[in-house]
Amino acid sequence: MKTTDPGLTDDPAGKSAWRRPARRASLPEVHRSVVVPVTASFWRKLLAFSGPGFLIAVGYMDPGNWATDLSGGAQFGYTLLSIVMVSNLMAILLQHLSIKLGVATGRDLAQACRDHYSTPTVWFLWILCEIAIAACDLAEVVGSAIALQLLFGIPLVWGCVITAADVLAVLFLQTKGFRYIEALVITLIATIAGCFGAELFFSKPHVGPMLLGFLPSPDILTNQNMLYVAIGIIGATVMPHNLYLHSSIVQTRKFEQDATGKREAIKFATIDSTVALMFALLVNGAILALAAAAFHWSGHQGVAEIQDAYKLLSPLLGVGGAGMLFAVALLASGQNSTLTGTLAGQVVMEGFVNIRLRPWLRRLITRLIAIVPAVCVIGFFGESKTTELLVASQVVLSMQLGFAVWPLMRFTGEKTKMGGFANRTWLKILGWTTTAVIIILNVKLLFDTFMPAAALKVFYGHLGLPVPH
Repeated sequence: MKTTDPGLTDDPAGKSAWRRPARRASLPEVHRSVVVPVTASFWRKLLAFSGPGFLIAVGYMDPGNWATDLSGGAQFGYTLLSIVMVSNLMAILLQHLSIKLGVATGRDLAQACRDHYSTPTVWFLWILCEIAIAACDLAEVVGSAIALQLLFGIPLVWGCVITAADVLAVLFLQTKGFRYIEALVITLIATIAGCFGAELFFSKPHVGPMLLGFLPSPDILTNQNMLYVAIGIIGATVMPHNLYLHSSIVQTRKFEQDATGKREAIKFATIDSTVALMFALLVNGAILALAAAAFHWSGHQGVAEIQDAYKLLSPLLGVGGAGMLFAVALLASGQNSTLTGTLAGQVVMEGFVNIRLRPWLRRLITRLIAIVPAVCVIGFFGESKTTELLVASQVVLSMQLGFAVWPLMRFTGEKTKMGGFANRTWLKILGWTTTAVIIILNVKLLFDTFMPAAALKVFYGHLGLPVPH
């Protein structure tokens, strides 16, 4: 059955599986703008599909992850490296499902939600997603501002304001083509990886214990404080807006729209995503391992703030430029995240409610939503509250995550929507198990975060457990 929009694919089930007619393609200005050669070799096709996965990987190594990684390494050494790895495997699975949805149906997750759910539900999901993107943008603003302060001595309030200038960079890149955005993102990821590679070399971690840290330890479940930090790492790693974004940007590739072409597109896009997320694993693992090597065994187990880590790295490692490398990586991470935040904001606004604003206006609104609370909190309470802001942003992201994962699992498991690309039984079991784990852990994180201290003490006391700090 032909769709009403030539930019979208035919229904894979051979009949209308969506209640509304097809609409304008996701991110129409770059939709199918990157041509994939039909008769090219494996490696040339992989190169053509490579790029979107690295945009997604940015969300898994943004400044919001740094506080949890630093805290985990400083407090517990290498033990929580296994949690970093598990959360990354969850991300690989969920991003694969996002790819399948986008390729098989020609719709991103936001559009799929609008097609399937009632109007009140759609608006509810859209508002939640906008809040999550604003929270993620808040982490980027604060992280970039901290980096500017560490590198140039700029006050945090002014650093937050300066980050608004990235609107110009995003607009410039959008006029050049999607490949230019991908190239910049990959360059900044390489910068982050290079900085932390050097930091690890300087810190001289114990290779044996570090590798053993990737094996799950029963202490994570029995030690309540360790479990609390582990939940924070998972909550900070899996980003809800990435699920919407990935299902959209895989459609920037122009490939054959038959079953064979779609299956090939899913394969190559999944390879791209998996490789990129393994880079994210290395970066997050490097941050935690660096904190473990530099702080855990030197009597600085309480280090959790980015500024403290910056100040202590050079004297503890005996390398003058260690702190500078740390700040450069933080700045690259913050700026990288702004690019993907821009695209995610456009995808969810157009997909959920079909509101189409000029890119500069959309980006300015999103950035102001992040800048205003950051400037207010820092100006009123002082610069010491930046870590609390980062933690708060991750809590907000955790609240929204289940509302993105649930419809993703539901849509990709239905043959009426996915046709022959619907999830097989083993993938359904694995996906729903991952969804349950994520939701349960995030509910616990929210419970521990918002419940009053006295009530927490009584609750954990009844269970015979220590109250997590």
